[in-house]
Parts: sequence; C-alpha cells; structure tokens
Amino acid sequence: MEKFSVNQLAKLAGVSVRTLHHYDEIGLLKPSLRGENKYRFYGKNELVRLQQILLYKELDIPLIQIGEILDAPGFDVMSALQQHKLALEKQVNKVKQLLLTIDNTIVQLKNKTEKMNYEDMYKGFSKEQAEAYEKEATERWGDAVKESKERMKQMSKAEWEALMQEGEHINRELVSLMHLPVSDDAVQALVKRHFGMTGKHYTVTPEMYKGLAEMYLADERFTVYYDKHKPGLAAFLSKAMIEFVKQL
Repeated sequence: MEKFSVNQLAKLAGVSVRTLHHYDEIGLLKPSLRGENKYRFYGKNELVRLQQILLYKELDIPLIQIGEILDAPGFDVMSALQQHKLALEKQVNKVKQLLLTIDNTIVQLKNKTEKMNYEDMYKGFSKEQAEAYEKEATERWGDAVKESKERMKQMSKAEWEALMQEGEHINRELVSLMHLPVSDDAVQALVKRHFGMTGKHYTVTPEMYKGLAEMYLADERFTVYYDKHKPGLAAFLSKAMIEFVKQL
C-alpha cells in the first residue's frame, strides 16, 4: 500500500508540516507507520481522515470536537461526506447570492440618478446576523440608529457614494499625519471633517462622539477596519477625536 511521508502529505493536502505534527501530538491524526529514523508515514485511511478533518474545519468546528466526531462509535465516512456535500452546496448558493448582491450594489452606485435600494444590499446575509447587528447597534445608540436608517433612505446614490468617499479620503489623509501629535491643527482639521461626516448619519453630540472614539479601540471590528489602512490608525483617530471633543 502506498505510503506518504509527512512532507508529501503536507504538499498533497495543502497544509503545513507543522500542522501535521500538531495533529499527531494531540492524537487527531496519527501516522500509520513510523520508520526507524522516526519519520512519519501515512496511508489511505489517514488521508481519508485528514480530508474529514479539513472538511469539518471548513464548517468552523473546533479540533477537539472534530476528534470526538471522528472517533465516535458508528462514525460513517460515506454519511459524513454526504453531509459535507449538503453543507457546502448551501455555502455555494450563499456565495452566489452574495456575488449577485455585490453586482447589484455596483450597478446601483454607478447609476447616481436613483435612490439606493438598501434591502438589495443585504441579500445573502443571514437574517439572524442582520438582526444581531441591528440589535447591538440599537442597544448602543438607541434612537440614533433609527435616525441613521431614515437618513440613508433619503440619500441619493450620488450622496451615499460621496459620503463613503469622504470617509476614505479622511482615512488616507490621517495616515499621512500619524507622525504628528493628535492636537496638531492639520490633524484636528481632519477630525472636524470626520465629525461633520458622522453628523450626516445621525445627530451627533460631543458625548456620543467621544463614545464612538472609545469604541474604535474597544470593538475589534472598528480597529480592524481602520488599521487595514495602516496599523495604529484606529488608536490615532480615537485619541484625535477625544482631543477634538475637549476643544469644543
């Protein structure tokens, strides 16, 4: 029976040698044979098991739970493959819908003479996910969320696109000023623009703006968004916003 070394299997499956070593150490994927030189070798059964591990990982199942599933009495590979197929088909359909959603949004943004169809922008996202985001936002901001949604509905596509472009312009210019203190006039001028941009979404008070600044660091989703422009931008903008509020 054909055997694969750890290097061969890593290349075949698209995983690292280190990953295979880790799976061996935790008992998730043991080699079928160890040579006198302690080299690991894997056979057909191990290749099938590794495929199952990778498929379950695609479903975001933790490694310890994957091991329990694979080692459970009565586990059937054929049944598991059928379940994986169904799950992946659902994902494919979801991705297709998201691609259509992206295409529709692109078309709407290009057509600046009509209002945005905001419902079309979120097709393909789970209802639970959308409801969770809105609930979280409402708990944090209360009536500001309703006001923001109403203002968005009243915006034309051109107005919405201009608002998004203004945000990106501010981010890029802030990146070029990160070597300066947050109290610098140039930095504060940009923060003033940011304050004005925020006010187009909802009526923003100094207290709310300070809370938003604190959220940029407390909520990793905001941090990731800003730091994609340059690491540290979220922290820089947060401090600059708090300084801006002090000067109001």
